[in-house]
Amino acid sequence: MSLKVVIFDMDGTLIDSSITIVNAINYVREHFGFHAFDREYILKRINDHTINPAQVFYHVPSFKPIHERLFSEYYSKNHKKELALYDGVYELLVELKDRGLKLALATNAYRNSTLESLSHLGILDMFDSIVCSDDVVDAKPYPDMLLKILKELNVTRSEAIFVGDGERDEEASKRAGIEYLMVDWGFSENIGAISSIEELKNRILSDY
Repeated sequence: MSLKVVIFDMDGTLIDSSITIVNAINYVREHFGFHAFDREYILKRINDHTINPAQVFYHVPSFKPIHERLFSEYYSKNHKKELALYDGVYELLVELKDRGLKLALATNAYRNSTLESLSHLGILDMFDSIVCSDDVVDAKPYPDMLLKILKELNVTRSEAIFVGDGERDEEASKRAGIEYLMVDWGFSENIGAISSIEELKNRILSDY
């Protein structure tokens, strides 16, 4: 394999956003008069590709603009005090860029909150392509984001790797025909997955 681009999931892979995601979802729920969900309940379902998240979290068939507005409202007000890069992520991205690899991001988060988060954490300019849930018709676990990135960067499936932390990422990768690397420090319990940044770096570079 001749690797040219490494595609990353964001939440639970690069960024520890568990506090913000839980609080933002409950902020939206509160607006509609719903009780708050427990942290564990939300995080267990974030990456579950068998559920309809709009139905589970907000009791509607599909997300509406007001859900995005309220979620982003909370995110914008609180991300600076609640978000953090996982240890070693910044150094990993720098090394991959220094080696000439392109970096991309495929996230089910909204574009506005994604750009705010990446900018605040100092890694926005490292990415050659960023595709968010509102940039495609179908977000992960569908392959639309990954295929859009391949097209934008003019690379083939065999020249890319996707790194994520959950079932939605894995399913999207399978459907897109892209090699997948699972990490275990995110929101899902992934037995046998990559357990350190150093191990992840070695796995990525073994295909370079």
